[in-house]
Amino acid sequence: MVSNKEMIRNVAIIAHVDHGKTTLVDGLLKQSHTFRDNQAEMSQTLIMDSMDQEHERGITITAKQTCVYYNGYKINIIDTPGHADFSGEVERTLNMADGVILIVDAQEGPMPQTKFVLSKALDLKLKPVVVINKIDKPAARIDEVLSEIESLFLELATDESQLNYPVYYAIAREGKAGKTTELDDDLHVIFDSIINDIPAPSVDSDASSARLLVAALASDNYLGKYCIGKIFDGKLKKGQSVKVLQKVANGPSELALRAADSSAAFTIKPGKIENLFIYKGLGKEEVSEAIAGDIVAITGVSDASIGDTIATGEKPEALPTIELEAPTLSIYIGPNTSPLKGREGEFTTSRQIAERLERELETNIALKIKPDGLGYKVSGRGELHLSVLIETMRRESYELEAGRPEVVYREIDGVKQEPIESLTVEVAPEFVGAVSQELGIRKAELKSQELTSTGDTRFVYEISTAALIGLRNNLLTATKGTVIMSSIPSGYRPVDSKYRPERNGALIASEDGVSTAYALDAAQARGILYIPPQVPVYQGMIVGLSNKKDDLDFNVCREKQLTNMRTHASDGAIQLTPYTQLSLEQCLDFLLDDELLEVTPKSLRLRKRQLDPIKRKRENRADR
Repeated sequence: MVSNKEMIRNVAIIAHVDHGKTTLVDGLLKQSHTFRDNQAEMSQTLIMDSMDQEHERGITITAKQTCVYYNGYKINIIDTPGHADFSGEVERTLNMADGVILIVDAQEGPMPQTKFVLSKALDLKLKPVVVINKIDKPAARIDEVLSEIESLFLELATDESQLNYPVYYAIAREGKAGKTTELDDDLHVIFDSIINDIPAPSVDSDASSARLLVAALASDNYLGKYCIGKIFDGKLKKGQSVKVLQKVANGPSELALRAADSSAAFTIKPGKIENLFIYKGLGKEEVSEAIAGDIVAITGVSDASIGDTIATGEKPEALPTIELEAPTLSIYIGPNTSPLKGREGEFTTSRQIAERLERELETNIALKIKPDGLGYKVSGRGELHLSVLIETMRRESYELEAGRPEVVYREIDGVKQEPIESLTVEVAPEFVGAVSQELGIRKAELKSQELTSTGDTRFVYEISTAALIGLRNNLLTATKGTVIMSSIPSGYRPVDSKYRPERNGALIASEDGVSTAYALDAAQARGILYIPPQVPVYQGMIVGLSNKKDDLDFNVCREKQLTNMRTHASDGAIQLTPYTQLSLEQCLDFLLDDELLEVTPKSLRLRKRQLDPIKRKRENRADR
């Protein structure tokens, strides 16, 4: 434990997806001797990615804190997500940092999310350090990337001092870095840069009262709720009485939309610090006292939420709360209403789903939730943001149904406006036509086009968020899985015409029962199947994609009639084409307005909102 704020450094690692953030943190943890030589972590990679979905998807979803010691300095490291959908995690955790390490891939260069996270860091006046990573790539273009980084800083810098930043080079996977492309065998230049280039916390350690801004929450079954944040003033002590300054909100759904207005009305709730922890490696160490500038976790203040101020003294003042970008997509989540409801999940009621969503609001502050019929309208930053929530609930044994993702519009000066995004697409030359055609259908506006050093073509488009829904899956299919694409929000524009997705009709089960190979053999001639034989189906359940524009009801439970008649044609072995198994994201992209996705711990089932085919046809005629 350090007793002087000058010996503390708080640094966030920021970058675009897959540019090497978590891998660099692995190297910093191992080379700072945080682990013993015989500990399992010394042979692991992506140590900070603790969620199952993070390992499966290969991305960081939630920001995480760790701490290492180097030459007497305490270095608090914050590993942030690189995907734009989880930018809420970046926004809330950058408040704890005093500087950032910006990692850029030596081949790809600055990408959309690089621009987003750097702009947030520069707005907060954080000191940047640039690391050009993966310089061992065969197609690395170090000089060009360095020039692109300079252009990016010129575009985003808020004052001249931000244009003076150190640059280092690295192969994070091998734990090597250097001031030039001639790398050392370790990361000591990165450690030295953190100590020398990142400033000590700008806090008042001599203040008579203490203040902490809650930037994250955690919990366990032993001590309950942890409030995590940086101490901005004074000292916090174990057993100390504190006050929680909480901005007055209009119900729980407003927790995610707190404005950065420190003069707003606050409620004050009493609390007491039962346990006080500082970070050490991947774990926490209990202490009796912590100083300003350090990042700590405290228990006993159960009323605190992200963005609240925990303070001591007679007349505490709130710190500026965390300002967030508004949600751009929403989705309906409600209790499962299909004929198969309650068979596979443990939590199935509307009340249980509501309680789970309210708990999610405490930590996932970029979400917004409001009631919608039997269920709730959940708004977030993008498809991935929402699908990760649904998949998490599914793994916790919740059973629910979800609707088609919808754009969150807003009214500006009396004009209805829609969110737009800057989309970057990189493809091989043979797929340029397919990409251009797909984006033309979606009314995307081409902003720039260039050849990369690998011979691929990089497009930058401006596209509405509505037209972005389902685009990734279509482009992956059109380019045989080789497309690289990413997007970031870039503002709003007046709605000119609502984008309506084009899709063939659905193959719909017309009877309840169990699917048979005999019936599916006949159905596969009419489209692409999404189910195998011997699975339960119900009337109104979608079992495939039709070859034609209109929906087709089909009995997939029909069995072969057993008679004494035998023919060569009818007695042949049935050969089914392997069915297409859709992922959760693909299912959400498939949906139209009159369809739902049934989500259980074991199954994903597409269905029509109206299961009865006669009533469905009447409703369709009424809508026309």
